[in-house]
Amino acid sequence: MIRRYVVLAPNAFVQSAKTAHGVIAYGSDPVVAVIDSSCAGKRVCELVPHLARCDAPVVASLREALAFAPSALLVGTAPIGGALGDLRVGVLEAIAAGLDIVSGLHSMLAEDEEIASAARKRGVRLYDLRAVPATPVFSGAAYAIAAPILLTVGNDCNVGKMTVSLELCAAARRAQRRWNFVPTGQTGIAIAGWGIAVDRTIADFTAGACERLVLEAAEQQPDAIVVEGQGAINHPAYAPVTLALLYGCAPDALVLVCMPHRTKINAYATPTLPYRESIRLHEALLASVKPANVIGIALNTRGLDENAARAEIARARAETQLPADDLVRFGADAFYAEISGALGKREVRSV
Repeated sequence: MIRRYVVLAPNAFVQSAKTAHGVIAYGSDPVVAVIDSSCAGKRVCELVPHLARCDAPVVASLREALAFAPSALLVGTAPIGGALGDLRVGVLEAIAAGLDIVSGLHSMLAEDEEIASAARKRGVRLYDLRAVPATPVFSGAAYAIAAPILLTVGNDCNVGKMTVSLELCAAARRAQRRWNFVPTGQTGIAIAGWGIAVDRTIADFTAGACERLVLEAAEQQPDAIVVEGQGAINHPAYAPVTLALLYGCAPDALVLVCMPHRTKINAYATPTLPYRESIRLHEALLASVKPANVIGIALNTRGLDENAARAEIARARAETQLPADDLVRFGADAFYAEISGALGKREVRSV
């Protein structure tokens, strides 16, 4: 089913509408308008340079957006904690206008009495991207997957782990190889049309959810499986999700995704880790279970000018002796070619 999205991102589209940006950049469903009164009158491509392919207008209200014939409203932001908050008004307005609602919030719209009742009366559908199926405890079945598994890890949230995963899969397609993308968060699910938001699973079952995802991806017999990472291993709030992915998807290799000029974990005073320290920590955590090495550094240099970006890439290469690049800014093909030869199966550690 093709949806025509209007994106709800009040006062947030440019800076923090992570879900909106991902769907616009990589999704197959068109975005026909964005609601954000703080930048109304502009177009998406004017406001966010890396979304240059999207010429959709930014408008101040749903009433204006309806002129572009949307069929669904996408909640475009992912606030800390994932609460509905002030977005409730916009969601209810969209339901009244007959639009389906697609949301990646932790607040389940289908469990909200007011919203669910309004949707039933209007005959529209609610899609909670973070609703999770029953998942088993990790079994170890992931160890038997034939295709090598690559996991993206990062120095913080929202640094580009999903983007790097998708760019690598696209580069593989151009090289006539089939690397399957595994979505583990709400934006990846909105783009790929399947997946599990692993940050919403019960702790004992999170690694099992990760395992279930790679087992499902393996059914298509791809050349490799690329798992979208979450959080950061030293994130004060979200490190448990990162750790569950490290063990549950049984990676054979890692790509470290970093925003190099971010020196502290967003919203916390915790320092981000330098390249070599981050590599040592990730590899040490995996060494006693199923060893895996970092095989490349993918940088998000947005906010740096081109000279500074190239200098940071050169520094990352020199410090780590690993391939490094910004896959969005300078293209993914060269980085893919460098790391693909290093991606192979690793054995589970045994006594």
